[in-house]
Amino acid sequence: MTDRELDLILFGATGFVGRLTAEHLVKHAPAGTRIGLAGRSAAKVEQARARLGVHAADWPVIVADADDPASLAAMARRTRVVVSTVGPYAAYGLPLVRACAETGTDYVDLTGEVLFVRRSIDQAQQLADETGARIVHSCGYDSVPSDLVVLMAAERARADEAGELTDTTTYATLRGGFSGGTVASARQQLEEITRDPSLRRVALDKFALSPDRSKEPSGEWKDSAAVRYSDEARSWVAPFIMATYNTRVVRRSNALLEHAYGRRFRYREVMRTGDGAVGSATAYAVAAGLGAGMAAMSLPFLSTLVDKVVPAPGEGPSDRKRARGFFRMDAYTLTTSGKRYRSTVAAQGDPGYAATSVMLGESALALALERDRCPLPPGMNGGVLTPATALGNVLVERLRAQGFTCEVEEL
Repeated sequence: MTDRELDLILFGATGFVGRLTAEHLVKHAPAGTRIGLAGRSAAKVEQARARLGVHAADWPVIVADADDPASLAAMARRTRVVVSTVGPYAAYGLPLVRACAETGTDYVDLTGEVLFVRRSIDQAQQLADETGARIVHSCGYDSVPSDLVVLMAAERARADEAGELTDTTTYATLRGGFSGGTVASARQQLEEITRDPSLRRVALDKFALSPDRSKEPSGEWKDSAAVRYSDEARSWVAPFIMATYNTRVVRRSNALLEHAYGRRFRYREVMRTGDGAVGSATAYAVAAGLGAGMAAMSLPFLSTLVDKVVPAPGEGPSDRKRARGFFRMDAYTLTTSGKRYRSTVAAQGDPGYAATSVMLGESALALALERDRCPLPPGMNGGVLTPATALGNVLVERLRAQGFTCEVEEL
């Protein structure tokens, strides 16, 4: 990539998660990092910049609009990396992805939308590979922890000469909520499926994000919808709201790496709710709540009730609530040699806000400042990638430096 005026531009700097990401960059971007802030309104972006203090006073303000492709292309040409927090991505994201692919500009976002990423692959993969642009979706709680726990487990097994991964389950433990943007994205996807029922098959396909569906192995687990007790985790488990997205990202990583995790690799995610009667009751409550929530968002006459209990896009919890949150993702895996490992990514901070802003900011800085150290899948020059295949251990190191737990142990 030829040198650009800026190292990274944060698009969506006036939104809630955009503001948190900007605050992270102010505190943790090395001196001399050239950062710009972008949005539709110069006045609002300038107000957001003013709240960041003196360290951001000279950050350029860029006017760009998701509905104005020319402004997106102009923004992309100015920088090495574009960071986008402007969602729902299905509604606003593709023009920016195309602009970055065309200009050879790296891109990171927070999407958890299967249909959007599938369209991104279909429309931008070939062009981005030709220009060298690295389009890296899902660089927040969706799906950095999921992608990295499996990558770390596979690398540890390889280093131990323990063979390939087979059955792998990630148990999510968390306190905190999902952002208003996440809820809006889920609703957007449900509305799309309602308008075009053929999209349901894509959204529910276990290999929806695969580069070549015909080359995927058989025997993959179905999405887990059951409540059960796990002897492995010593806990009751419930369906995990992001499993139907995270699992697709992890499987895409395996496919882009030429199935280096294993040809017998099977992957699923569930939510850990605790042991005993309380854990059991919580698991059934979570399962019922997920079903009711999805039904409510899909029915217009109930959708307004959802709006009253979840944050709107651009809104979020207080500083205190964000600080009290946490997440822990534990992947238990069995290798072809019979060895078992537990791989963990965990951090303090509300997963949908505080922790996500750190993961997004560090993903962008990895590409902006350490691109030469970042991996690429075999035979690729760029393209629509995943956190594991585009950032890998560079991101692991950066997250550890931010206080995240990233570790693997043999059981």
